[in-house]
Amino acid sequence: MNREQDGLQALGRKTEYRQDYAPEVLETFENRHPENDYWVRFNCPEFTTLCPITGQPDFAEIRISYIPDRRMVESKSLKLYLFSFRSHGDFHEDVVNTIMKDLRALMNPKYIEVTGLFTPRGGISIYPFANWGRPGTKYEKLAEQRFANHE
Repeated sequence: MNREQDGLQALGRKTEYRQDYAPEVLETFENRHPENDYWVRFNCPEFTTLCPITGQPDFAEIRISYIPDRRMVESKSLKLYLFSFRSHGDFHEDVVNTIMKDLRALMNPKYIEVTGLFTPRGGISIYPFANWGRPGTKYEKLAEQRFANHE
């Protein structure tokens, strides 16, 4: 991979952390194997965001899995993007859907799913799940199947 050729800005540079929700930090690179179906999974066990009502921190493990098409998300830019939620106030369900929609718009994957395993607050854990499969393809059926069998 050639960082400059792929237009990557974050990789290999001094890390500057955003203090606000920043989808513009996300970057992609070309998938060298678009003819293959394969899973890419990211696990962020130290995700934090803020409760939009109390301003108190919420902690979660965010799991992102996708089947790439032509573009893939660059991992450092994903880290910076996820970090940008740290001072952002949103409900757990909104966070998971926002992440999925931002990554879908960025990469146009064949399939994507995002799960948030939020730590208990007031004795209740919330685990939102959002997924999407490309309409009219086997990936749409995969999305329906995984959604129906989600625990």
